Formats: sequence, structure tokens, C-alpha cells
Amino acid sequence: MLELRPGCECCDRDLPPDAEAYLCTFECTWCPSCTESFAFACPNCGGDLVRRPIRPAHLLASNPASTVRVVAPGCADRLAAAG
Repeated sequence: MLELRPGCECCDRDLPPDAEAYLCTFECTWCPSCTESFAFACPNCGGDLVRRPIRPAHLLASNPASTVRVVAPGCADRLAAAG
């Protein structure tokens, strides 16, 4: 089951379970803005970034989203320097 991580791994923007978010096969999770900056390729593994599915609200109680935030060290700085 997908973790549904709570934030963007680069800019740490909040990504609640019903928010538009993108992930790779390793569940690295990114907001739409960072995803576009990465040209839809995961900067960690190089794999495709695809839209994260929405978990229906009635299933979140028994299958909650993760509360563990993952932030890639230096990602936001690298993105700012490139932009």
C-alpha cells in the first residue's frame, strides 16, 4: 500500500492525501511545481514521476496516510540555483 507521504521531498510543501502529488516507483513524493521543474523525472532515481492516486476519504480512517516527512538534503537549494 502506498505511504501517501505528507510533504514534497524537495520544498517540503504540505501534500495532504487528497492533494495533487507525484511519485516514482520508490514513492519519492513531489509537489506539482517541483515535478515540473524536474521534467517529470525523479531526481533521486531517474524514474518517471506519475500522479499519486487519491485514497478515498472513507478509507483513510482504516488506512491512514503517513505522517513521516522525507526531505532530500539540498534539493531546494539545487532547484533554486538551477532556476
